[in-house]
Amino acid sequence: MSTNTAVVSVMRFILLLMFVGWLIVWILLPTKAYGYSWRPNLQGKLNSTYFGDKGTNLLLFSFPMMFIAVLSCVYLHLIQKEKSSYSTYYSTSFASFWRRPASVKSPLGIVTAMELGFTIMFIALFVWSLTNYIHVGFAHLHNMHTKPVPVVKEWEAKLHHVSYWLGLTGNICLAFLFFPVTRGSSILALVGLTSESSMKYHIWLGHLSMVLFAAHSLGYIIFWAITHQMAEMLEWSKTYVSNVAGEIAIVFAMAMWVTSIPRVRRKMFELFFYTHQLYVLYIVFYVLHAGAYSFCTTLPGIFLFIIDRYLRFLQSNQRAELLSARILPCETIELNFSKSQGLDYNPTSILFINVPSVSKMQWHPFTVNSNSNMEADKLSVVIKSLGSWSQKLYQQLSSNSMDHIQVSVEGPYGPTSSHFLRHKALVMISGGSGITPMISIIREIISQSTKPDCHVPPVRLICAFKNSADLTMLQLMLPISVTPSNFTLLQFQIEAYVTRETQQQPPSDPHKLLQTLWFKPDPLDSPISLVLGQNTWLWLGAIVSSSFVLFLFVLGIVNRFYIYPIDHNTGEHYHDSFICLWYMFLVCASIFIVSSAVFIWCKRQNAIEEGKRTQNVKLSTSTTDIELESSPHNHESLIAQATQVHYGTRPDLKKILLETKGSDIGVLVCGPRKMRHEVATVCSSSLAHNLHFESISFNW
Repeated sequence: MSTNTAVVSVMRFILLLMFVGWLIVWILLPTKAYGYSWRPNLQGKLNSTYFGDKGTNLLLFSFPMMFIAVLSCVYLHLIQKEKSSYSTYYSTSFASFWRRPASVKSPLGIVTAMELGFTIMFIALFVWSLTNYIHVGFAHLHNMHTKPVPVVKEWEAKLHHVSYWLGLTGNICLAFLFFPVTRGSSILALVGLTSESSMKYHIWLGHLSMVLFAAHSLGYIIFWAITHQMAEMLEWSKTYVSNVAGEIAIVFAMAMWVTSIPRVRRKMFELFFYTHQLYVLYIVFYVLHAGAYSFCTTLPGIFLFIIDRYLRFLQSNQRAELLSARILPCETIELNFSKSQGLDYNPTSILFINVPSVSKMQWHPFTVNSNSNMEADKLSVVIKSLGSWSQKLYQQLSSNSMDHIQVSVEGPYGPTSSHFLRHKALVMISGGSGITPMISIIREIISQSTKPDCHVPPVRLICAFKNSADLTMLQLMLPISVTPSNFTLLQFQIEAYVTRETQQQPPSDPHKLLQTLWFKPDPLDSPISLVLGQNTWLWLGAIVSSSFVLFLFVLGIVNRFYIYPIDHNTGEHYHDSFICLWYMFLVCASIFIVSSAVFIWCKRQNAIEEGKRTQNVKLSTSTTDIELESSPHNHESLIAQATQVHYGTRPDLKKILLETKGSDIGVLVCGPRKMRHEVATVCSSSLAHNLHFESISFNW
């Protein structure tokens, strides 16, 4: 075993130990022993003039997850250097078991054994916390450490405290809520997830937290109404929680909740998108309501999300250099961007795109279909004209009236390895635009086939399209740089199914099967590059650790030399809302300062490296034009030789999969939900021990 492999194994153990310890703290939080014995003792020992009573929560709830985030960055950097050991880990029976689909039915959908394990763990924590809060609370109904209330009936007191406990339980959901939407998260990458694949957990947590917070708010309003205390709704306490801030927060939250209902989101996406930007105000007023003490329990997820969001903002402020667009007759376009040669990404990665001429605010994710090994200076995405945004973009480009288009990007984001290559054979199944991630995988396989002593699995692609015009998307499978010999070396078979046509249709315009638009260069545009350079994980770890330490350092100074003297020397109590504002300001300021400094440094280093390569990557326009005129015809014939087209029928996926021979078959599927569930059901059955399932889904 190499030194790096041993270090990686030790780091896995430390990460697991720290995570288990963090969970134990959450498990103990609602118990009687913690609330009435351990917490007072800890506060007595940990309280200081630097952090006050918040020091306990900073140590128990904030520090462990921040430590995990930093150490996981180092871990991911090491396994990138040792890709072979990472691939070996994924090929073990242990890892294969955790990646098998454990559930394929609603409401969970397709969930792997690992995801199901985390889901069960969270549900158990949620139920345990709520029942313990109620049990312990009712046993000490008259000794609760909350704001004194007038003498009320017992059932009214129970209503008051149940409403309070619902709010505390909602904090658990909020503590996890932001992890799934942190696109560049080292924690998600650590467990083999991406932000897109884990978006469903953000949705579930959002719904659950809203049910709890809505019940929390409604319970308090009912309590105030029956005890004639409606004036409490207008109170903004100096020494306790602000009721007004809580009411403002729940209004913002309700607006986001209502517009995120699937039917509303799909029919009025722009309304959903713009309303969801209220999350900033929601968090501000939530913290003003819950207080700095509770904020420390939910801080890690919010802290890491702000880092990720600010880095995305820095990247999106740069205009990406769009080289060309290929327009297909099936209302599909391929955008080809210039990229720095140091930008590496894995297949199935996604790129978020903003086109101001279509919408200044909207960002949409699209699959990257290029390969960083084969196309060192180009990055491509495929966009199918389905929604209003993509239709407007398609109309702009197909008009042939634009010689330049302004585009901003975020990403690419994707998996940390191409672990699908570990299988002895691959069956890839796609429906409609689900072909695009398969294109990126096929290009990776072509790239790997050129390496000596590299095992390349035979590939069988099953793709379903509505119309024969969609078959032209298969032409995107081979980049311009591929020579016929590269492709013919592969064991590659395509079975295409055209479901809405019984026979091949003639093209509507034979002279416009494929158009290529070239855009004029603009000095303000720049190649897409990694926002933190080639050592992304190390720089991200440096940002997380440095910004958190800076936050604690400045917070300690503010507490010791500003807030503490006011509280203890003037006879006045420093306003709790001002303390909350200090916390939020210092979190944002520390992140902005550290992230900006690292970004500027990495940008300068990228500029120096790109300057050295500029002379080697320039190609003459005439040479490129000739290449583009001749290559597609060769590529089209290569694809046609490997393709068998079936008209007027759908693929019998169960039969195809169960008749596939081999001891280790990787099954990848991307398409409509029904298709993914059908494939997952087959792969999880007792008849398919040789099938290893992986779903690629961007629908949430």
